[in-house]
Amino acid sequence: MDIKKIREEFPILCREVNGKPLIYLDNTATSETPREVVDRITWLYENTKANVHRGVHHLSQEATDLQEQTRRHVQRYINARSFDEIIFTRGTTEAINLVASSYGQRFRDGDEIILTVMEHHANIVPWQLIRAHADVKIRVVDINERGELDIDQYRALFNERTVMTAFCHVSNVLGTVNPVKEMIAIAHSHGVACLVDGAQASPHLPIDVQDLGADFYVFSSHKMYGPTGIGVLYGRKELLEEMPPYQGGGEMIKHVTFAHTTLADLPFKFEAGTPDFVGIAAFDKALDFIERVGMENIARHEHELLDYVTPRLMEIEGMKIYGDAPDKSAVISFNVGDIHNYDLGLLLDRLGIAVRTGHHCAQPLMERLGVPGTVRASFAVYNTQEEADAFINGLKRVVPMLQ
Repeated sequence: MDIKKIREEFPILCREVNGKPLIYLDNTATSETPREVVDRITWLYENTKANVHRGVHHLSQEATDLQEQTRRHVQRYINARSFDEIIFTRGTTEAINLVASSYGQRFRDGDEIILTVMEHHANIVPWQLIRAHADVKIRVVDINERGELDIDQYRALFNERTVMTAFCHVSNVLGTVNPVKEMIAIAHSHGVACLVDGAQASPHLPIDVQDLGADFYVFSSHKMYGPTGIGVLYGRKELLEEMPPYQGGGEMIKHVTFAHTTLADLPFKFEAGTPDFVGIAAFDKALDFIERVGMENIARHEHELLDYVTPRLMEIEGMKIYGDAPDKSAVISFNVGDIHNYDLGLLLDRLGIAVRTGHHCAQPLMERLGVPGTVRASFAVYNTQEEADAFINGLKRVVPMLQ
């Protein structure tokens, strides 16, 4: 790949922060956006801003076509059977809440849900909220010292009360790539449905929901070089058809009277209200970008950076990296001695280096690791070895200031 040429597609990478060239290593939280996505947003607002599915006039039809083009593109991207298995949401969080609120209505007192200790809060709290109508029990799979899930414990947690499993494809803290196909097969052998949080996998790994056997798979545009506020819920059609709507209003209906409402067919049954049709149409361009560069190329480049940076970080006295699973995404969470993660992040920012600090919306995992938080550096296709060197040299410069 020509990384220099790829970087030219991201205008933000040319800016300075605190008088230094920006080195953006917070891609696990949000990736930057190529010019073609920004241009699509601008073009849509200037030329085709009209409610989708609501009008017979040209602008409405044009906006509708662009939104539904994206839906079919997402279908191909994850190899779903049908376009009506693709539900647009505001992000991964809303997609999980949709499943928990709708599919979760079938859960009863005493039912059990299996999660993992590495889950993002967005894949914990929605399942806890089910307790408003059913006293469900959440059972948690632990990790080993390398940050890998205890698959034997996972297998042993299933019983006649298990009704749901939900787990991340890739940990946003450890970078661990979980054996989701095996985990889904285990769950299905017990007749249990699975939700996979693919927020950290979809920008870095090829996704085939049919091959995985996923019942539900969720992810966000803003981690895939796309606009913010756009997410995707994939659900098996037979499950989505059984589920009640998540919200009520316009778009998700066929006919309304004060006595009765007839619901729209999939996927619109779960898309109440005016969607962000501009962001959805722009997401199509982000998928174009990923496919043009090539997922294999992206993954190889990011792993090269991971393999380059990791041993050099370990040269720093007091360095502790959390998560060294053999199958790992390009995410490095670490602490250095007793230095507070926030202080490290603040000083790195003075050098123009953007990293994430804190608990990363994974407080149960932090408790398991025995720390209040970590510094997290995460790589994307536009990061370079020169930036990796600057990051390492920056740490070697600021660590002595804080010891």
